[in-house]
This record gives sequence, structure tokens and C-alpha cells, in this order.
Amino acid sequence: MKRRSCLKALMAGAGIVAARAAVANPLAVPEGQRSIELHLDLAVDPAREQEMLHIFETAFRPAISGQPGFIEVKMLKLSATLRGPAPPGCNYQFILAFASEEMRQQWVATPTHKALWPKIEATLTSPNYSRLLYEVY
Repeated sequence: MKRRSCLKALMAGAGIVAARAAVANPLAVPEGQRSIELHLDLAVDPAREQEMLHIFETAFRPAISGQPGFIEVKMLKLSATLRGPAPPGCNYQFILAFASEEMRQQWVATPTHKALWPKIEATLTSPNYSRLLYEVY
């Protein structure tokens, strides 16, 4: 009996956590509009890689997470090239998802973004990185 009670309590707790997560960050994409993803191919200086990751994890991600329209942000480290060439010199890809390009632009205009993004850019070997904007289907 104890095992069954414990399992029920765990399942109820998991449901509460999932419900809270859905309320905290709803995917508020207006009807007939597609969300967007911004992809940046970054050449991070290997000597400054840990610095960049620290800024991303401790400052950038927490700051952007509360922005209206924010969906997701990821920093991907290239581990292998399976087919075709990787962008020359790039070892990371930054992916940012927002409900709309307008909402992303509002984030870009904030003093917080203007303070944090240059710190990440300072860890790059080149300021000339690709910026690709996608509509999500």
C-alpha cells in the first residue's frame, strides 16, 4: 500500500510541476503567425570558451527567460561534422526562439541585452558571424 501511495503522490507532484511550467512560459504565438528562431554561427576563442559559457548560463539565459514572447535559448557546441562543411572557424551555434520577430526586437532594445550581448561578442575571434532568422513551422 505504501508503494501505491508514494507513486500517486509522485504523479500528482509531477502534474503540478508541469502545470506551473506551462503557466510560467506559455507559447503565446498569435493566431496565424509563426514563431521565429534566430541562429548565429559563432567562432568562440578557445581560450575564452569558459568565460562565454559562464556569461551565457549565469547572466544571459536568466535575463532573457523572463522576456515577453521568449520561448527558448540554446548554445550548441560543435562536436562533429557529419556531412558538408561547418561554417569556417565556427565552434558554437546560438539559437534563440521568440513568439515573433517584433518581440525579439523588443528584447534587443533593452538595456539588459545591450549590456550582456557585447560581453558574449567579446569572447569571439571574429565579429563577422552569420545571423539567420527562420520562421518555425
